[in-house]
Amino acid sequence: MTSAPSYRHDWPGALRRYILASAALHLAWEIVQLPLYSIWSEPIPKRAFAVVHCTLGDLMIAGLTLLTALAMFGTSNWPRSGTRAVWLLLLVLGVGYTVYSEWLNVSVRGSWSYAEMMPVIPILGTGLTPLLQWLVVPTAALWIAGGRSPWRDQPGAT
Repeated sequence: MTSAPSYRHDWPGALRRYILASAALHLAWEIVQLPLYSIWSEPIPKRAFAVVHCTLGDLMIAGLTLLTALAMFGTSNWPRSGTRAVWLLLLVLGVGYTVYSEWLNVSVRGSWSYAEMMPVIPILGTGLTPLLQWLVVPTAALWIAGGRSPWRDQPGAT
């Protein structure tokens, strides 16, 4: 008799949990940080569209960065083992893309702008909350997906 896969050994299930957790967490983050952008003064339908649009973009970034990290460092036992390297690359890719995207869209294209309340990291010119988003949300989503902290590899997990 075949038993159901364990929560921590089921990598397709872990991918699903990661995407679902990312969707929920990015949506919540986008809503909470909205007053830190100039769009906050726009009518509600325009703000709602921005939240949905940004959340969908966040989901694409989350999925692609996870697939890249798994392709480079994932093991056959992920998320049971090999989570630290995946997590670290996920953060590097997410933060790197965020710094680039915020610079491009705020400074070059003018696609969006920060409200005066947005704390900005001086050298980068990147808003603090979008940067924190790509540290906190992927970490929490991986924790939910794997059932444990992504920064600690399980010793002896093969």
